[in-house]
Amino acid sequence: MHILVAEDEVKLAGLIRRVLEQERHVVELAYDGEHALDLGLSGSFDIIILDIMMPRKDGIAVCRALREAGVKTPVLMLTARDAVPDRVRGLDSGADDYLTKPFAFEELLARIRALSRRGDRDFEPADRLQVADLVLDRKTHEVTRGGRTINLTPKEFALLEFLMRNAGQVLNRDRIIEHVWGYESDALGTNVDIYIHFLRRKIDKGFDRALIHSVRGLGYKIQG
Repeated sequence: MHILVAEDEVKLAGLIRRVLEQERHVVELAYDGEHALDLGLSGSFDIIILDIMMPRKDGIAVCRALREAGVKTPVLMLTARDAVPDRVRGLDSGADDYLTKPFAFEELLARIRALSRRGDRDFEPADRLQVADLVLDRKTHEVTRGGRTINLTPKEFALLEFLMRNAGQVLNRDRIIEHVWGYESDALGTNVDIYIHFLRRKIDKGFDRALIHSVRGLGYKIQG
């Protein structure tokens, strides 16, 4: 699943990300409410984990804005306070569930699984991504183009999945590094360029139409 984690405690956000990625989820991070809202409005996430206490815009305001904009993505609210009014406010803003800090990661994963099974918001994880004749299957970790199997390394697979989940959008190098290599990584823009080159050799070489495009001065996108 594609999960947005909005948490201003950088260390905790990193821990949550590592746990989720070990479960083969794709994770993006936001450290303030404004950034979380911008990402959440894209509608590209399967679940949003949203801390209540964040700078610039709190989690309740973010959740309410998402619901008012018609975003139906299930929201799991995190709070360091166990007071009933806080839980009520979170649920009234449109959240689907809440979890009080500190929490066990086993419980976090269980609540995510429970949210993924709910059908009241027409929630359906996108385990199969397709752009033109390129198909990526997250469950089997298989990639094909025009029916031909393409073998990718784990890093190439993660990069391709991120591009495909944001098909048609230009992604800058910093955002790609944060998502594919991690927030605390020492990776540089040149690392992105190198792996894009690797992907192009495997995805586009030998086909009439290129799917991976460079946008000068901005970054990369995948588009059919």
